[in-house]
Amino acid sequence: MFEVVRAALTALLMCTMCAPHGQAQTFPSKPIRFVLGFPPGGSNDLIARLISPRLSNSLGQQVIVDNRPGADGLIARDMVAKSTPDGYTITLTSLTALVLSPLLRNLPYDPLKEFVPIARLAQVQNILIAHPTVPARTLKEFIALAKARPGKLNYASSGDGGTGHFAGELLKSMTGIDIVHIPYKGGGLAINDLLAGHVETFMAVISTAVPHVQAGKAKAYGVTGGKRTAALPDVPTIAEAGVPGYEATNWYGIVAPAHTAQPVVRRLNAEIVAAMNDGEVRQFLGSRGVDVFTSTPEEFSAYLKSEAVKWTAILRSLAVKPIL
Repeated sequence: MFEVVRAALTALLMCTMCAPHGQAQTFPSKPIRFVLGFPPGGSNDLIARLISPRLSNSLGQQVIVDNRPGADGLIARDMVAKSTPDGYTITLTSLTALVLSPLLRNLPYDPLKEFVPIARLAQVQNILIAHPTVPARTLKEFIALAKARPGKLNYASSGDGGTGHFAGELLKSMTGIDIVHIPYKGGGLAINDLLAGHVETFMAVISTAVPHVQAGKAKAYGVTGGKRTAALPDVPTIAEAGVPGYEATNWYGIVAPAHTAQPVVRRLNAEIVAAMNDGEVRQFLGSRGVDVFTSTPEEFSAYLKSEAVKWTAILRSLAVKPIL
């Protein structure tokens, strides 16, 4: 399966070079649907609703955010994959959707052949946070607590097979702790249950967690990237906090159905990149721990290929079982 994914990524790169022109000359002439695979309240929704008004202004047509949650985003992506490739249906996607899912699931579509990359948007860390009642102040104390109570503690994620899930599994593998994974249908639902005390910890996308950590409603043990985030400068990386060599980051991008005309792809890329690099957008996302990192379609395709190689090795080392 891993080799098939690499071949599909190569085909995806070629899609950016050979799509037909279609209705590119008049694009856009009607509203654009921006489909999200998760409910409101998570990081996907945050980014989409932040840039959609700016895209509406620059494109001269309304960009409508359409939340279609379910099956860890598969329902939304399947719908977009089967949409007319005219640029009027796009979706916000991530490492999970384009790299992890095809390595772990039998999908109703091929995510690497049935989408054309438009633009990479941002890179974002996860963060391990805990309910204030958990009797551990630091990551080292939490690891000690988990080792003293094997199988008794839990961690939430925004879904099976997502980066939060695998950031948690990587932590378990590197520390030898046994904590139970509880998958949710989105980060907004998971953070609500953590704040209510229904789960003890949450491997959250950092943008979801920042306001609650700042308000003292959750405590942070560590961020998953290679460096601290300016949004929470006092929170160490997990590597700094006692797990040397640990690193796991997520990213977001926008794709459209395969065979969308190249002039349409480039128009969307130009406007999306401009929206993400707007000063107010960069400042707001930075305050939530999200690093804006835009690209051309070709750069996004090449990045996908490199990510597949990296995560194939990680998943093999974790001996992760397929998700049915």
